[in-house]
Amino acid sequence: AVPAWSHHSHGNYEDTFMDLEGVVKEVHLLVPHSWVYLEVKDAKGEPQMWALEATGRTGLQRIGVSVDYVKVGDTVRARCHHLRDGSNGCLLGFLKAPDGSVKDWDGNNAPPPPDF
Repeated sequence: AVPAWSHHSHGNYEDTFMDLEGVVKEVHLLVPHSWVYLEVKDAKGEPQMWALEATGRTGLQRIGVSVDYVKVGDTVRARCHHLRDGSNGCLLGFLKAPDGSVKDWDGNNAPPPPDF
């Protein structure tokens, strides 16, 4: 017998990117997916919690993301694919850390976009 691998679709996320900036409230570097929770101010200045889904811990470690890369209380910028249902969640692409470095959290290790 040969093992079979499968993975769910990301069809629940928009195809286009959006940018968020907020304060890190939680970071979970896990397998199969990691999560970053950001508190982002809405148009009225009210705090909203956003859940950002990323690739797993192993993939993040390969590109230099460790438990110390971003910490609770850090202000970060994220470029991600918003959930199609409009709720406060997205598939994380790029994250800019407080030190100014940008990493591709979706596992592709792509270079950061010039406008980010």
